[in-house]
Amino acid sequence: MKGEKDTNKNKKWTETEASAWIGLVQAQQSLVDKVEEELKKEGFPSLSWYDVLWELERSEGGRLRLNDLGKRVLLDKYNVTRLAQRLEDEGLLTRDQCPNDGRGITATITDKGKKLRKKMWPVYEKVVRENFLCKFNSKELKELTNFIERIQASGLAETAQK
Repeated sequence: MKGEKDTNKNKKWTETEASAWIGLVQAQQSLVDKVEEELKKEGFPSLSWYDVLWELERSEGGRLRLNDLGKRVLLDKYNVTRLAQRLEDEGLLTRDQCPNDGRGITATITDKGKKLRKKMWPVYEKVVRENFLCKFNSKELKELTNFIERIQASGLAETAQK
């Protein structure tokens, strides 16, 4: 109502709120760092390469517009064009003019790209299993998924994709 102050704006974080937020961010970064470390140790490229290859492989026809690819990847959304160029230089994907829109560029995963992603998967899976999934039983994983979906339902996911 008019004249009432929004008390949430000036409310200080509780210790629980701060711990939850900081813990979430630190846990996410630690897991990503661990995956990156293990991929590197096994002689593989970075997780961002895997991320792009995975999104292409699971898309219809193994092809996506770069704009759509940028919306789907988990990491480094700001440099998808440069990353796609590097992957193309390695023969892991091809880039072409979008057939429906001459301004757009599509990326298509190659057989070499599929093979590399499949070789990287066991390392990625092992790290996630040993450092994340094994910490929860199936009921807790469902609860965690529900919490994440609640955050995403707030429109945050759509904002991040723009």
